[in-house]
Amino acid sequence: MTSNAAIPTPAYRVLNLALALSLGAAVSLGITRFSYGLLLPPMREDLGWSYALAGGMNTANAAGYLLGALMTPALMRRFGPIRLLVWGAFWASVFMVASGFLASAPALLLQRLLAGLASAWVFVAGGLLAARLGSLQPARAGFLLGIYYGGTGLGITLSALLVPAVLQAASGVPHGWSWAWWALAGASFIATGVLAMAMRRMPGDTHAISRVPAHSTPANTAQVHRFGWALAGYVAFGAGYIGYMTFVIALLREQGAGPGHITLFYALLGVACVASSKLWSGLLDRFRGGGPQAILNGLLGVATILPVVSASWPLAMASGLLFGAVFLSVVASTTALVRHNLPASRWATGISAFTIVFAAGQIVGPTLTGWISDGRGGLARGLVASAVILWAGALLASRQKPLHPQPA
Repeated sequence: MTSNAAIPTPAYRVLNLALALSLGAAVSLGITRFSYGLLLPPMREDLGWSYALAGGMNTANAAGYLLGALMTPALMRRFGPIRLLVWGAFWASVFMVASGFLASAPALLLQRLLAGLASAWVFVAGGLLAARLGSLQPARAGFLLGIYYGGTGLGITLSALLVPAVLQAASGVPHGWSWAWWALAGASFIATGVLAMAMRRMPGDTHAISRVPAHSTPANTAQVHRFGWALAGYVAFGAGYIGYMTFVIALLREQGAGPGHITLFYALLGVACVASSKLWSGLLDRFRGGGPQAILNGLLGVATILPVVSASWPLAMASGLLFGAVFLSVVASTTALVRHNLPASRWATGISAFTIVFAAGQIVGPTLTGWISDGRGGLARGLVASAVILWAGALLASRQKPLHPQPA
């Protein structure tokens, strides 16, 4: 007897599910985390923050993300990845609402931490499900992964269009930035509702193979440890890229960019992020080692340094387009590395390991960049430091070799 799980899933249905999953990435990173770059300047001016404290808000978010990543394997064993994905998106949206009611730094730090916690549940569970969808259509696995991670660009583009408009409408209102947080939360709730409905159509075989093993065998744990160079490069990526995403809008404003230019810059960055799903899919499918991560980290370093080299608007636009076209593909490259080198039963373990070190890098990055930016040289010097960290990550990742095939 043939079970429903054995019936091939049509290509259009897999694509639709990948697009639906991308809403999870839009909520967890595109809106919950990266919209903060647009809100940092008005919040800093209104609340009198230093750059170190402003960066500390994203450090708190990353600390919550780390805690969430550590909790995710156990939570997936208990609830399954689909429930964790949907409920994580719901709670991330709730914490976005809370941010509009807060003005004290300690309360906002706690809010950012809790939002990061829920975001990790969404992002890890969604990444696992995207990898499973790829297993249904191996020839398009890199493309499907790219669609999921490119969903972050949808959130970035939405934030770019929504936040400046709301800030302008709330001009003169005390803590007008609060209304932008509430508008973003509303968008997150809508995306969560669409995501929840779509997940009811996830193929039965994907449900079954998405379960996370309760125990790691020594052999499989050793396999994850053999990703050492790629993990080290990913720490550097986490520390370097988040400095750019936290402070580049503040730098552009310092250089005289107006609201229209800021909206265009951030929207195009998000569009480039979405387009990256196709741009790098062949690279992710072809190479089994750390080469893709190394190439992408190197390009990110170039994108980060461009607005420091010159304040010209065309160069700033080139920076945003290049950064958007690359940065989420670094995340996809680690999922592809896990998929190429580990058995399916260990994908969740591998993805969680990369998520944990990613979060560790992000904890250091914003506060370090902010602390450097408070000193001589300002934000430009802070972004130079971020670029150097990204190039160091490229060198580390380049040393990662494919794992030897394991005996059957």
